[in-house]
Amino acid sequence: MDWLSDNKIPVGRTAGDAFDWLQANGAWFFDGLEEGMRALVDGIMAVLQFPHPLIVVAAFVALTWAIQRSWRPCAIVALGFLFILNQGYWDETIESVTLVLSACLVCMGLGVPIGIAAAHRPRLYAWLRPVLDLMQTLPPFVYLIPAIVFFGIGMVPGLIATVIFVLPAPIRLTHLGITATPQPLLEAARAFGATPRQTLWKVELPYALPQIMAGLNQTIMLSLSMVVIAALVGASGLGVPVVRALNTVNTSLGFESGFVIVVVAIMLDRMLRMERRK
Repeated sequence: MDWLSDNKIPVGRTAGDAFDWLQANGAWFFDGLEEGMRALVDGIMAVLQFPHPLIVVAAFVALTWAIQRSWRPCAIVALGFLFILNQGYWDETIESVTLVLSACLVCMGLGVPIGIAAAHRPRLYAWLRPVLDLMQTLPPFVYLIPAIVFFGIGMVPGLIATVIFVLPAPIRLTHLGITATPQPLLEAARAFGATPRQTLWKVELPYALPQIMAGLNQTIMLSLSMVVIAALVGASGLGVPVVRALNTVNTSLGFESGFVIVVVAIMLDRMLRMERRK
């Protein structure tokens, strides 16, 4: 079988040459992207770090009430934040929430329009499907390599790697929600003279809203799963104590910080979960 391996398809070499070319010719683009992502991260972090922690807790509880209109998720959010304060992980939690919120803004801002366009253009979705499969199945650690090459270390490469890994979720779920709109509903809208824009905003998007919110929920959960991986490229947050615990074989620190990540995931899930109300 030596003849087969001697004629290896140059996948790695081609990828390396492509990244070298991008690094040499696209520095202006990556520098601008880095500045934009850093401004987004710094802005969200400043908003969350400036007030007193209890004010931030109250704001999240009020937001939960505005979305859910139920005291149970509000209680879960409040108790979760109080537990984080009790464990002494407030700063790390704010940094991780900043990364998650930044990833959500970028992923939903890109994923929802792309999902809508793919739902209206089947050929576009047929072309996108293998790309989305590749983005979801490629090991997340692989994304860290070009992120370090183009953006160095810090929060920005962690955010970029998170966005690449998470972006397929809102695209797929938005596409699913739009394409699942019943044809009789669309025909009725057209019969009453609705334009394509009016059909999208008044029929398709309201019908697809639960799927879009499910995409947001998946974006948050997948972003949290990247917190530890992002810490490997210098991103601050709850991933840092987990990596430190792994390096020092510190069981108590690992379970403590890991459990805080679980609490953050539960809080965000309860805040944004959309259940059918009777």
